[in-house]
This record gives sequence, C-alpha cells and structure tokens, in this order.
Amino acid sequence: MSDTKFAQPVRADKTQYVIGLGIFLLIAVVGLFYAKWNPYYHKAFAVAASHTLGASIVSGQANTAPPPSLNAAVSYGLAYFNSIWQALVVGLLLATTIETLLPRTWLAKLLGSQAFRSTALGGVIALPGMMCTCCASPVVVGMRKNGVSVGAALAFWLGNPTLNPATLVFMAFALSWKWALVRLVIGLVLVFGVSTLVSHFFVPPDTLDVDFAGLTPDEPESTGSLVIRWFQTLGKLIVGLIPEYLVIVLLLGAARAWLFPAASLVAGNSLLTIAGLAIAGTLFVIPTAGEIPIVQTMLHYGLGVGPAGALLMTLAPISAPSIAMVWKVFPKRVLAATALSVAVVGVVSGVVVLALGF
Repeated sequence: MSDTKFAQPVRADKTQYVIGLGIFLLIAVVGLFYAKWNPYYHKAFAVAASHTLGASIVSGQANTAPPPSLNAAVSYGLAYFNSIWQALVVGLLLATTIETLLPRTWLAKLLGSQAFRSTALGGVIALPGMMCTCCASPVVVGMRKNGVSVGAALAFWLGNPTLNPATLVFMAFALSWKWALVRLVIGLVLVFGVSTLVSHFFVPPDTLDVDFAGLTPDEPESTGSLVIRWFQTLGKLIVGLIPEYLVIVLLLGAARAWLFPAASLVAGNSLLTIAGLAIAGTLFVIPTAGEIPIVQTMLHYGLGVGPAGALLMTLAPISAPSIAMVWKVFPKRVLAATALSVAVVGVVSGVVVLALGF
C-alpha cells in the first residue's frame, strides 16, 4: 500500500511532462511553420530572383528617415508590428507553456548549468526559432523563470536573430556571400563566445541562477488546474511585457532620423562613424532580416562598408525594447555587459569588412 502512495507523485510528474512537452512541441511546430518556416521558404526564392528584400524599414527608398514626429512614430510602429505580430504571439504562447507546463527540474537539468554545454545547447535550439530579438524575449523570460541558466538563455536570445538560417540565405542573395559569411563567423563568436564569457564573469559561481529569475531554490512548482495557470501566466506576460515594449518601439520609430543620419560619402569609413552606428544598431529595433534592406539602402546612397558592417552585426541581436522585456530575469550587469559586447562586436565587424575590402 505504501509503495503505491509513493509511486503516485512520480506518475503525476511524468504525466505533466508528457502533456507539457506535447503541447509545447505542437505550438512550436505549428506556430513556427505558420509565422516563420513557410513564409521564409517562399521568400527565399523571391529574394534569389530580385536580390532585394524591399525597402528599408528605417527610411524607405530615401537616404534618410523622416524627421521625429508622432507620424514617424506611428508609421514605424505599424510597419514593424505588421511584420512581427505572428511571431510575437508564438513567442508569448511558447513562453507561457515553458513556464507552466514543462517541469522546472527537467528544464533546469537540461539547460540550467553554467557549464558551456548548457550555453551551447541554448544557442543550438535557437536556430529553428528564427525569431527577432523581441519575439524571442518572452520565451527567454519563460526559460529563466523555469530554471534555465544565464548562459543558455543568453545564447538562445542572441542566437535566434543572429544565426537565423533564413536571414543568412537572404543576406547571401541580397548582399553577397561575403557579407553572409562575416555574419555567420562573427555571429558564432557573439552567440557562443559572448554568452559564455558574460555568464562566467558576471554571474557569481556560488549563486544559483534561479535567484536572478525571482525564484528560490526550494520553491515548489505550482499546483492547481493547468489550464487556469496557463491563462494566468499568459495574462501576466502580456500585461508585464507588452505596454512598455510598445512605448519604446514608438519612441525609437520617432527618433530613427537621429539614430541613422543621412547616408552619404561624407561620413566615409571613419572609426567614429562605425562606433556611432554600432551603438545605434544595438539600441534600435527591427523585424527579422530587416537589417538587410537597411544596409542595402544605405550602401546605395554612399555609406561606407565599415559602418555597414557595424549595422550588419548590431541591428538584429538585441534592442532597447528586447532588453526592457528581459530586464527582470537577468542580472543588470549581465544585460549591460551583453549590450556593450554587441556594440563592440559591431565595431569589430566594421573594421573586418573594411580590412577585407568589401
């Protein structure tokens, strides 16, 4: 009789694991197929034929963005959200499922170590996601709240936009294979190298990662109706992440003329221009692969290849809105070090493409 009593919780845990994993995989496969895989498959053929992804989301076909105004903010916000809303919905659903239906002990065992193995796995599982940084951010929040380490969560966060296979294909068709190769090689350093170094130097080795996610090491997993918990978590995510996110996107849309001055031969390839655009690219927010038409348009109007290389590596990985979304689940010094690293990598990228004579 006692054996039966002790076996029942184990069966319950296994049942929750099977249900949670099944729902997670269903949302991931169906959602990503609808929002990412199928559209990008067809878009690849169009880009291969036209060698362009269309107009720059920053300036359209012009060499400069519209001056700061309410209209500039609203027009950018509408264009941006029209491009990303499907993936954002998928990200919110995946984050909710991770936080409520996947057993914390299992996920922490898989991705909860500060060792490189967990970081590497976090970067690898980001590849099929193909999300922009803001759409990946809710998933990162769910991962961190469920015991995923700083290194693994960072690698997943940076890996989604930086090593997006579709973006690399589009880049090869629209810019050239050389630009795609630079993005791939330096992107690998950013995703796996920076994530490892930041988690190593800015997370005390004797501190459990769950402390940074607002959890305590011995906190039991929530009980009660899975359906109720799922919808409650989804509601908290939407209320906690979306309003601030919307405001920052609109502010950046209004200020894009300040962040990206008119592209011309005057700026050239000076280190100051490279550094300035690396910082602007780190802060600005774009949809998936949006950096390609931005760079292509600015090159057309005379931007030097050095500053273009900086934008190539900084526009996608993170942004001010995505940092705000994950603000509560990472140590602040980790986010500061990550943002600084992205900007530095952008400068390095600009110098590299300039040295290679692109």
